[in-house]
Amino acid sequence: MYSASDIHSGDWIDRYMPAGWRPYLRLARLDRPIGTWLLLLPCLWSIAMAAQPGAGPDIRAMVLVAIGALVMRGAGCTINDMADRDIDIKVARTATRPLASGALTMTQAVIFLGLQLLIGLIVLLSLTKAAIWLGIASLSLVVIYPFMKRITWWPQVVLGLAFNWGALLGWAAVRDEFSPVTIPFYLAGICWTLVYDTIYAHQDKADDLLVGVKSTALRFGDDTKAWLAGFAAAMVLLIAIAFKAAQLGWPAYLGLLVVAGHLVWQLKNADLDKPKDCLAKFKSNRDLGLLLLLGIIFGRWLG
Repeated sequence: MYSASDIHSGDWIDRYMPAGWRPYLRLARLDRPIGTWLLLLPCLWSIAMAAQPGAGPDIRAMVLVAIGALVMRGAGCTINDMADRDIDIKVARTATRPLASGALTMTQAVIFLGLQLLIGLIVLLSLTKAAIWLGIASLSLVVIYPFMKRITWWPQVVLGLAFNWGALLGWAAVRDEFSPVTIPFYLAGICWTLVYDTIYAHQDKADDLLVGVKSTALRFGDDTKAWLAGFAAAMVLLIAIAFKAAQLGWPAYLGLLVVAGHLVWQLKNADLDKPKDCLAKFKSNRDLGLLLLLGIIFGRWLG
């Protein structure tokens, strides 16, 4: 049975984790790794693209950004729930989250946030100087995003700015430089976020109207698929520009063709009035990102 809540009892956290840990793990969304994947994948794309011709991606950099994505996504979710606790309690999907339900206090959340940020800082300081400065520059986006739904119909743009920062940082973590090659990649990621997070936001459109928060799902309304088709097309074009600038080989373009097909499938088949289907299409973007990653790896290796 599909539950309105986005927390599902009986999962691995309930089965294997001590009771005192469970609210913290759920606050960091460790029971729902899709957000970590969506934050991590642009980093991995950029690391793979930054490899030398004929070589594979830097494994050390990949491991470090994976740890960083895990803890920083958790930190972002913690900040989000701290900001939204009064809204979350009014929405069926979020009412059982740890802060909204009272399972954790704000003081506990602040301490947990500090721990996550400390781990993130340790990871960041293990990267190159260019990556460190880029990482520091991204923190303001993490902080302001939770408040955007109160003031703009386009909070997904701010989410895209934050979630795709790894497209800039990944290259810097390998080559210790900021490269213009990564700019179209970053813009493509923002377009991608507008696609998947607008689909995701359609789960909450009725509740969002009631509580007075904004989203691109409400902004686009019945025209959502037309808007998202435009963002999907822009994403594909911008990635192709980045591939050309980075001089990747043909497997990268083959991967991009598969990604374009996946986007067409998403937009054609998404039922925006069914929350369960919106969630399934949203989650499918992990597979899209992995397909593109494979294309980039082989495009650099064989290019």
